[in-house]
Amino acid sequence: MYGIFLVGTAGSGKSTLAFTLTEWLRNQKQNVALVNLDPGVRRVPYQPDVDVREWISVYDIMDRYDLGPNGALIASSDLMALQLEEISKSIEKTGGDIIIVDTPGQIELFAFRSSGSYIVSSLPFSSKCTIFLHDSIYVSDPLNLISTVFLSSAVYARFLMPQISILTKIDLLSREKVGEIISWYEDTDFLISSLKKYLDGDKFLLGSELARGIPKLGFSPTPIPLSSLTLEGFIDLYAEVTRILAGGEEPRE
Repeated sequence: MYGIFLVGTAGSGKSTLAFTLTEWLRNQKQNVALVNLDPGVRRVPYQPDVDVREWISVYDIMDRYDLGPNGALIASSDLMALQLEEISKSIEKTGGDIIIVDTPGQIELFAFRSSGSYIVSSLPFSSKCTIFLHDSIYVSDPLNLISTVFLSSAVYARFLMPQISILTKIDLLSREKVGEIISWYEDTDFLISSLKKYLDGDKFLLGSELARGIPKLGFSPTPIPLSSLTLEGFIDLYAEVTRILAGGEEPRE
């Protein structure tokens, strides 16, 4: 059983990708199950095979412990780890060869609390990877792109497992703009020169120094351009997933 964790900032398109990727894989005759690990979401655009809200709900915790939304989210993240045995059993019962895991919208709760790394390491997968979503609208600003690259690097450092980067929502941008964004990931000098159009003074100096640090992060941040609307990029994403999870073979056990 292979696990794919979708990770990214709020609004980057995780739940939409979870649904679309699941349906796309099923059309490729893959045996896929979909897991919702966000206890705070009210609605998702899919019917999950396993839903953490069956055990933990942020809104129930707010009422039960008289907590605000932020406190309830933190408590939910920790309580989710306590329910891990039941969640794992439910995942195994799906019989899926590939398990798509839609993680909480608040990336810091899942990626940077100890409960998140415990959940990722303990779920019953023989092989697993993360897909980190870079929101194309957000990273259209080169300074935002730099911060997203460092965030993805921090997530990689927390989980220490193979990570695939994708650039989401490319259908909302022109081909020229998508090409420019990809060039920023690939060419540090071009990224720094583009920063001059957005920043000056100390902000430009800081942005430039951060940009020069990207090649030292130890992994290639260049994302696969992808659209959950047009399905562009899904073949490339699938090829990368199969390479990582199953050595290039169809990911069936």
